[in-house]
Amino acid sequence: MEKTKFSFKDTLKENLALAVYNTGYEICQGGHRWGPALRDHYLLHYIRSGKGIYCFDGNVFHLTAGDMFMIFPSTVVSYMADAQDPWEYCWVGFNGTEARRMLSESAFSESSPVLHVNEGNRLETYLFNIYRASGNTPSADVRMAGYLHLLLAELMEVAPAERRSMEMQEYLAQALRYIQYNYATDIQVAQMASYVGISRSQLYRAFMDKFEVSPHTFLKRYRINEACMLLRNSNLSISEVANSVGFSDPLYFSRVFKEIKGVTPTQFGERYAVSHKEEE
Repeated sequence: MEKTKFSFKDTLKENLALAVYNTGYEICQGGHRWGPALRDHYLLHYIRSGKGIYCFDGNVFHLTAGDMFMIFPSTVVSYMADAQDPWEYCWVGFNGTEARRMLSESAFSESSPVLHVNEGNRLETYLFNIYRASGNTPSADVRMAGYLHLLLAELMEVAPAERRSMEMQEYLAQALRYIQYNYATDIQVAQMASYVGISRSQLYRAFMDKFEVSPHTFLKRYRINEACMLLRNSNLSISEVANSVGFSDPLYFSRVFKEIKGVTPTQFGERYAVSHKEEE
């Protein structure tokens, strides 16, 4: 069988929310191989027919029609068509500021890069629509991104609910570490979400589900709890304590402190001093 390949590659990699880098389909020759190598973007393959192997992180996956495999950026992989029954596949390469977030809600992850889909015909249609829409015009970029959104939405719907929950717990843990390391600086919720790699609305839902408060409220409470430790264990002034936990305005700090603790920082310090003296 002769090798047949049709593809499109966009050479203008703009910093868009979601952009198609390349797309196409190929009927491979027996033993046709790519890698070991890495990509600088996400690359999704859907196998239409035939067989082959995909090697990733020391694992070898034997794949056939109906299987999909994802290549993640900066990850060394290789894949090869079967010698006797080489595969035919279609693909789309993409990236963007929203790519990681969208994939986090799909069935794919770096520890689970292979998926078998029962609704392959619909996914295949989206992939071919991306290819048919390909071009170097602004309208083509939007049209390709539109079909890519539909494809990713389909992959989100087939993801197990427990997998989505597990992913969100991982992002929540990253957000908590970010707060722990940066609470003393002027961080904002938008910065936190950007660091974690999810949207502000997703971060909000994660905090509400876990702590029943918004990320903004959690951050305020975390800062005030740190302030309490300083008031108990240091001789810093109220202004110095405020600056140490991320409040540039001592008056605003005192207002937030009273809102959360029911007393002012000065009253808190005095009460602690009295109780500590009584214990002695």
